[in-house]
Amino acid sequence: MKFSKKSAMGLLFSLTLIAAGCGQTKPASDSDAASTSTPAATEKKLNVQVSFYPMYEFTKNVAGDLADVHTLVPAGMEPHDWEPTPQDIASIEKADVLVYNGASMESWIDQVKDSLSNDKLVQVEASQGIDLLEGVEDGHHHGESSADEHDHDHADEATTEEHDHDHEHGEEAAAEEHDHDHADEATTEEHDHEHDADTEEGHSHDHGGLDPHVWLSPVLAVQEVRNIEAGLAQAAPEHAEQFKQNADAYIAKLETLDQEFKAAVTNSKRKDFITQHAAFGYLAQQYGLQQVPIAGLSPEQEPSAAQMASVIDFAKEHQVKTIFFETLVSSKVSETIASEVGAKTAVLNPIEGLTEEEIAAGLDYIGVMEQNLEALKLALNE
Repeated sequence: MKFSKKSAMGLLFSLTLIAAGCGQTKPASDSDAASTSTPAATEKKLNVQVSFYPMYEFTKNVAGDLADVHTLVPAGMEPHDWEPTPQDIASIEKADVLVYNGASMESWIDQVKDSLSNDKLVQVEASQGIDLLEGVEDGHHHGESSADEHDHDHADEATTEEHDHDHEHGEEAAAEEHDHDHADEATTEEHDHEHDADTEEGHSHDHGGLDPHVWLSPVLAVQEVRNIEAGLAQAAPEHAEQFKQNADAYIAKLETLDQEFKAAVTNSKRKDFITQHAAFGYLAQQYGLQQVPIAGLSPEQEPSAAQMASVIDFAKEHQVKTIFFETLVSSKVSETIASEVGAKTAVLNPIEGLTEEEIAAGLDYIGVMEQNLEALKLALNE
């Protein structure tokens, strides 16, 4: 997906100035957070805007009743496709806290943040401090976990921070270099992004060469939860202890999930699985598995004939009996490969958003990850 050109974004930000004055923050598409914490009736809750579903799930479990948490990307929409409207930007402008995944998942985040005038806004990059994997843009990695580690340079243990990002795009650059300067124990961020216009115009939806899907590892999800906890405590230090208690309770669930994954894969018959796009590199790395993606980091990426042939050859050679697809995008490519090799299809959900049916069924991150675990257990023991 090609992100809006700068001229269009300039118009968008101009409209935002009008929308900020008269627009109303859109209602959250997700249910209110449940928690044992209960603010006083007259106490103002934090207004927290989050980019997409996993950030909502983690944030609402930390914030509890102390914040109103709103998701920018609507339920059922693939976040790779999404761009903010003037009303969305106005909602961010009015917020106390903005939570986003980072690692180039939100391709729009830098330009939106540069347009904001709310200097009290606490900005939380949930993936901060996590060693990121290189992306699999061509769908060809059949190696240890489909990706290599990308090393972030961090000066301290801060969980939300002040950044000075200097992005320089060379003529043949396919990824962004991140230069993170961290102030001591900082919990908010300031990003100064410099983009080469000609290079950026040539991108379709691009993760900057990095794999952003860190939330699919329960272990790394713990780090994201801790980063969010620190950001909320920065915005409302009087509630820091309650945020910690809420985070601890949710992290206990994530740690249980981690143990369930470890137990399931330890003695599995196989360690490889074929999935629709390269979203499961962190999960594969965490549990010694091998993801074989049909496409790259973006689910809209169409695999070439050569890529399709490569995956088909792999499936036949390794007698793969399940080809995974996901809920928010078409399953046509997975079904084509499954038909070619005589395999069945099943869902492996990257949890980039919940469908209306999943919301109606009361599913959440933990519930969907447990469904993923059961699907993997079956596929790895065929």
